Amino acid sequence: MTAASAIAEGRAVLGIELGSTRIKACLVGDDPNAVIATGSHEWENQLVDGVWTYSLESVESGLQSAYAALVADAQSRHGVAPTAFAALGVSAMMHGYLAFDEAGELLVPFRTWRNTSTGAAAAELTELFGVAIPQRWSIAHLHQAVLDGEAHVGRVHHLTTLAGYVHERLTGERVLGVGDASGMFPLDAEGAGYDPELVARYDAAVAGSALAGSISGMLPAVLPAGHEAGRLTAQGAALLDPTGALQPGVALCPPEGDAGTGMVATNAVAPRTGNVSAGTSIFAMVVLDRPLARVHPELDIVATPAGAPVAMVHCNNGASELAAWVGTYRRFAEIAGAPISADEAYSLLFAEALDGETDAGGILAYNQVAGEPVAHLSEGRPLIVRTPDSRVTLANVMRAHLYGVFATLSLGMRVLRDEGVEIDRMYAHGGMFRTAGVAQRFLAAALDAPVGVAESASEGGAWGVAVLAAFTARGGGDLAAFLDDEVFAAADSQPVAADQDDVAGFAAYLTHYEAGLDVHRRAIEVL
Repeated sequence: MTAASAIAEGRAVLGIELGSTRIKACLVGDDPNAVIATGSHEWENQLVDGVWTYSLESVESGLQSAYAALVADAQSRHGVAPTAFAALGVSAMMHGYLAFDEAGELLVPFRTWRNTSTGAAAAELTELFGVAIPQRWSIAHLHQAVLDGEAHVGRVHHLTTLAGYVHERLTGERVLGVGDASGMFPLDAEGAGYDPELVARYDAAVAGSALAGSISGMLPAVLPAGHEAGRLTAQGAALLDPTGALQPGVALCPPEGDAGTGMVATNAVAPRTGNVSAGTSIFAMVVLDRPLARVHPELDIVATPAGAPVAMVHCNNGASELAAWVGTYRRFAEIAGAPISADEAYSLLFAEALDGETDAGGILAYNQVAGEPVAHLSEGRPLIVRTPDSRVTLANVMRAHLYGVFATLSLGMRVLRDEGVEIDRMYAHGGMFRTAGVAQRFLAAALDAPVGVAESASEGGAWGVAVLAAFTARGGGDLAAFLDDEVFAAADSQPVAADQDDVAGFAAYLTHYEAGLDVHRRAIEVL
């Protein structure tokens, strides 16, 4: 069957992901591996009154722009525009704080995962619950508002994530997928819902505060992958497609966070598998085959979209600083009379990094645009640091930038290694890995483990949530088996083993990087 017939007959499946820098739409055909149309919309977070945020108006306009681009792509490539789908799924940045009153009005601007203003709440909740509660989790944001006596606390009726908000706008259903819900409040051992004992502890802890009612009533219902999570309403169809061509009635899968869709996009949902997602942030997910021995502040326990426990190392800062420096080199090429595209610049500069010294010649690159809890940095101060005898070459500078993207992640992953956690396979995805073999090789060095980059993950989380929607359309079942047998059966993950010279060089870099964090902390004080 052709892609055109799949679109015309409503058999195609749509995935939409609201990422940090792009809202992306991805359409797959009868085969979930067959990406038949895409669309995207670029956007950026805003720092408003010290808070990293996106407006809900930009969410709405961005969704419409990305969907319109997908429709145009389908029309251009296949001669037909979609009016219905077999299923639809929404994914977005995990965590953060979207609080609404009883009438559904947003109480304060969306506080994203990037904010690091909830340290006191996260520490208090970690002690109260006996599990690590990161600063970016929704419950940490809510509890910080309680501690600070914010005026809106008494009006909080319900909380959700960005994916949950968009899903509710499309379906009227206030639900979340297991993975996304696990970044709001700790789940029970089965991953079937919020931990009732910890709910009771929290309710007791905030008794007498302005917060009204139990936290359990404020959180979305939890659904595992494969379940139907509502259907597209007429209002939801009009939200996505103001032209009126899109018809209501499409089934939706549970909305998920970008970590969960990244796991699906890299076939890392079974025990002892893991993945790394690199974008504005960078994080690693490792599916556990046993509980960790103790609580670690560098790790938080979340879940796969099917509910299996996952150790997550989340770093707020990924490739943004690297992208800024690539932009400066592109500008130099432009004023030199030889302008190049972004893809060409990345390809050339990444290839140059391969010629750098294994320890980057003594150059250190700190990529912290925002605060970084894993490195105990309260704010971001991007830095390049070197000693007078460092070898300043373009190759060393670029290798330092690439190492810098993976450095904080490596610090968190070291905790997992110390716990004796074993990983059978590790996959990576994100724009950094489009230049074949470079970021993949350096990540393998940072982890001292083989790393694969699956070709089928090229569309990232938007494709991952389309796969989850296809899983729902097929009636659910065993997600790991579905991925192995129907999605990744013929995939080539291109594993690259760690080069031991690179491993030694990265280890030397990381030793100096850790020591140099004091320079970063001093920069926060004076700049």
